[in-house]
Amino acid sequence: MAVSPPRLPDLPLNALRAFEAAARLGGFAAAAAELGVTPGAVTAQVKQLEAVLGAALFVRGPRGVALTPLGARVLPELSAAFDALGAVGRRLRAEARPRAVHIATLPAIAQLWLSPRLPALRAAHPEISLSITAMEAPPNLKRAGYDLCLFPGRALGEVVAEDRIFPVCAPGMAARLRRVEDLAGVPCLSDATWRGDWGLWLAAAGVELVPLGPVFSLYALAVEEAVNGGGVVMGHAPLVARHLEQGRLVRPFACEVVLPAGLRLWSARPLRAGEAAARVAEALRAP
Repeated sequence: MAVSPPRLPDLPLNALRAFEAAARLGGFAAAAAELGVTPGAVTAQVKQLEAVLGAALFVRGPRGVALTPLGARVLPELSAAFDALGAVGRRLRAEARPRAVHIATLPAIAQLWLSPRLPALRAAHPEISLSITAMEAPPNLKRAGYDLCLFPGRALGEVVAEDRIFPVCAPGMAARLRRVEDLAGVPCLSDATWRGDWGLWLAAAGVELVPLGPVFSLYALAVEEAVNGGGVVMGHAPLVARHLEQGRLVRPFACEVVLPAGLRLWSARPLRAGEAAARVAEALRAP
């Protein structure tokens, strides 16, 4: 009678994924943010993997974790494997839903730059189903299921809009601003993402930093407060262009600062001519 040897159990996939992310990103918290779980979950999954292997993959210390020699040796192959798995996933999604396009972008770009372009895009390409996810940092497109990324300040991709910054406010507020120094007497609004813009512009204008006013978690909220007469906000040209055209906001000063990166669009894969993502990208490049 033939005897079948017992099959070795597979290593837990989620635990492998947690280890790879923590090792690649240098910590459990960063891995948790990428994977959309808690740091405690990453810690538990890594411990599970180490228990199954009977060997440590990280050395825990008071200042964080470091890879063991074993962990360092297997990381490159494991990263390549998950990159390949991500590529297969993107291909499956693209071929299963060839008319669907998913864009990841900054909340301010989604609200103030991308959203106003959607009606024309839908009219030109009614066959395309477009989804938009707003997030504060670009995702890892080798792993995430997005077709396009649209973010400022990245070395990747191509510039679809030049980014210049300058103060903007409602017309009534502008009447109170004769000189740059007058900004000290009005609320200077800022947001969590671009709070450093005021320092850049004031340095270019040759004046000392004025006291900043309320800070908003979303740039669009700060812009809306400026439209409502609640203060002056540092305008990003692509994002406040429509408000300026409609006269809801004005520029009280001529000085501006050109940001070197601009708004950039990129994909994790070469886009084939005629496919849905390529058509969307072409539409977003248009003025």
